[in-house]
Formats: sequence, structure tokens, C-alpha cells
Amino acid sequence: MSIETDIKQSKFRNPHHKAALNLLFTANWLSNSQACLLKPYDLTPQQYNVLRILRGQYPNPIRVNDIIERMLDRMSNASRLVDKLLLKGLAQRTECLHDRRAVDVVISEAGLNLLAELDNLQDHWENKLQQLSGEEAALLSDLLDKLRSTSETSC
Repeated sequence: MSIETDIKQSKFRNPHHKAALNLLFTANWLSNSQACLLKPYDLTPQQYNVLRILRGQYPNPIRVNDIIERMLDRMSNASRLVDKLLLKGLAQRTECLHDRRAVDVVISEAGLNLLAELDNLQDHWENKLQQLSGEEAALLSDLLDKLRSTSETSC
């Protein structure tokens, strides 16, 4: 479907305006789709992102501040997300040997098992992108990188 059909708008100020709206609409479409995939597992996309960061760091612990730097949604409250994962038994706190004020986090065995189960669902979810060829997907990714490299990210 076209952006014109999806948002019921036929006129845009210019091609850049149309591209920006299309990008925002598509990002929300992907985010909502992933949220639906994770809902039966009582996970938000942000919690899922933290779990994947923890798995990437495993078996080494990681500080909450380092998690924030790696998150896709940097506006999320990483401390709160980690607390929720701790309550669900998907992560564990460990002592930070270098700084007693800092909190180190490591993924639990239950977290690893959940991610292993979700990997198959994530693969299926990513099939939405199979409408693009590998070359098109690479070009899209390069164009998005280019867009972010020319823009300031602070408010």
C-alpha cells in the first residue's frame, strides 16, 4: 500500500516531507507489529531490546549506563526496564567490582531460553522485509544511515 492510501493524504509539501511521513509511519508500523509479537510473552519492545543487549554481552555483566548507550529507543528508562526484567527472572544483578555505586546486570538462564524461543518468531517477523531484495534492503539501510549522519539528534 502507498503512504497516500495508508494515511488518506494525496498532497505533500515536497518529496522530503512525504519521505519523512512515510518513514515515521513505517517505523510505527514495524514497532506495533513487533509489540504484537512480544505481547504473549509479557515483553515490551524496549524490554526485548535490553534482553538482546544482555545476551550480546553474556556471560559478562554490563552496567545500566552502558545499556542506555546501546538501546534503540534512548528515551526509555533503562533502570526501570532492568527492574522489570529482574522481577520476571530474566536478568540478574551482580556486584560491580570496580564501582560499588554502579549496578551490573547479566541475563539469566530464563532470559536466554526466552530469547532462543523468540529468535524463531523474530525471524518470521523480519520476513516482512523480504518484499525487498537483499540489495534493496542494504540500500535502504545505507540511506537511513546517511539520513542520521546529517541530522542532529538532540532536542
